[in-house]
Amino acid sequence: MTRRFLAGLIGGVCLLGSATGCGIPDRTEVRVEGPGPAVEGGATSSGRIEPPSRTAADSPEDFVRNFLAAPAGEPDRAYDRVRQFIEPRDRSGLQEKRGSEVGLTVVRLTKSPEITPNLDDIDVTITVQQVGRLRADGVLAPPEATETSYRFRLRPTLESGDQTDWYLADPPNVLLLSVDALADHYLPRPVYFWSSDRSRLVPDQRYLPRAVPEDRRVSEVVKWLTDGPSEWLGRVVSPLPDRTQLINNATRTDDRWEVDLDMPGEDRTRVDQLGTQLAWSLSWLDGQLELKIRNQQGVTIDLEQRRQARPLYSVEGTPQRFCVYEGSIHALSYPGEPSGPVPVAEAANTGVVSAALNRAGTGVHAALVVAGANGRKHLSVGSGFPPVSAFARSSGAGWSTVSRPVWLRSAAPDPPVGLVVADGGLYRFDGRAQVNAVPLGVAGTVTAVAAALDGHRLAVVVDGVLHVVAVNVDGGVLATGPARRLPTQLTRLSAVDWYDENRLIVAGSAAGRWALYELSVDGALEVTLEQDIGSPATHLAAYPANPRGGQFGLAMYVANQVAFRTGRPPERIQREQVAEVTAPPSGVRPGNPTAPFFLY
Repeated sequence: MTRRFLAGLIGGVCLLGSATGCGIPDRTEVRVEGPGPAVEGGATSSGRIEPPSRTAADSPEDFVRNFLAAPAGEPDRAYDRVRQFIEPRDRSGLQEKRGSEVGLTVVRLTKSPEITPNLDDIDVTITVQQVGRLRADGVLAPPEATETSYRFRLRPTLESGDQTDWYLADPPNVLLLSVDALADHYLPRPVYFWSSDRSRLVPDQRYLPRAVPEDRRVSEVVKWLTDGPSEWLGRVVSPLPDRTQLINNATRTDDRWEVDLDMPGEDRTRVDQLGTQLAWSLSWLDGQLELKIRNQQGVTIDLEQRRQARPLYSVEGTPQRFCVYEGSIHALSYPGEPSGPVPVAEAANTGVVSAALNRAGTGVHAALVVAGANGRKHLSVGSGFPPVSAFARSSGAGWSTVSRPVWLRSAAPDPPVGLVVADGGLYRFDGRAQVNAVPLGVAGTVTAVAAALDGHRLAVVVDGVLHVVAVNVDGGVLATGPARRLPTQLTRLSAVDWYDENRLIVAGSAAGRWALYELSVDGALEVTLEQDIGSPATHLAAYPANPRGGQFGLAMYVANQVAFRTGRPPERIQREQVAEVTAPPSGVRPGNPTAPFFLY
């Protein structure tokens, strides 16, 4: 089991009884990530985990927890499992749906359940945050329910000697699933769709029930691909051809899998691209996969070799830490970490407020927010072999407030496109520092933006609320898809960045304390990273995890005008870590490092 998934489990369990989540002890910045095995820890020998039965509880608290896990597992049995918890005379009130219409109402308990014993039964009230609707295709869609609490009763019954069991009376008319049950009984399994120009794979988060037998998990993933992407990604990715469907289930002989599809209008290139999709969507499998079209030879691939030959993202080199110190970009020096020269020419490295530097082949894309006259700020943008010396400056009077800029890591490095938040609006810029407003479809003041490694997904904070939105860049023109609001217990969000391909790091208020949380891309699983940072984070930068392993969990932020690197406890970034600066004269107070960021 990966440490990241363990963190998700811990976070889910803690959230069952806490409004503010919990921390993970002994957590460091460096974690090791890689694809997990098909059989996770705690599974049976067949790789399956079934949800608990009605009689597995030893207390009313256990019964409530188990009831909120009852619908977990294969969708076609969800109603039967929940009915076993409900008093027989009340079971007719649960309106059953079939097939693809089965959906689970996923909720986050914002405080411990209120359990009040009466003379003959027990009153239970659970206070919840609506998280989403888990569909039969593994998509956690935006929530449809609006309830903030549910009430029901427990009635004791003596069915096993002196052992007290319970039935649930007056049940909710939906299938409730808690976020901790989602973490315990489902495997997060992203599937990958090609971008609309078929140049880059874009992940689409799904949840696979652990109760699905191991030999059927490949078939489930293939069906997810044939059914198409989630709605919020639909405008920026390319689905498989219409009427593509799996013929029978995928079969396995030793370490070789066979998948047979009916795929109208297929050609060799399209079939080979589907092989790459499958290699990444089945990232926990090794061995060979034979992809057939209507039982005819298509393509045979070695899954691990294909993943190595066709990586998801072209993130080059190890990350290097930089900051802004007294108006110039400087490297940060830490033992055991790489450090190199500033890739911006000295003449351009002045008056800098914040910066974004991306490697692009042998060159660097540089976007600098620079201070101008009357406190106004401008963008200075350049590209080339480092140190970059030729910069273009944005036109106009400038802005009073500007966020840290970000580059979109598109598959084609030219022309480069970036994003920045200025005076409450979101703007795109290009390599010539030409700036245009970006319509988001969400009304309000934009305060932060972050771009995923695939270059087709954004996270934005609007009026203190977190959203994700899909984007496409066609000929330098940026178009956005529908924005999706993410549920989190944090309020008054101030900053966001991508922590790995399907996780975000966000800053905001947790029960009156400023904190950093790790949040899944659909808002379902959240973990406290820093419980009390003292004041709002005005700047946040992370190095996102590589899906194939290596370091991740690296982040730096600024709170109360002081820069920190995350850890337990967080460590202040001192002037001594700033490279190539001299100590100030006696009696002169040194400046503080600000606006830290990563170059990768």
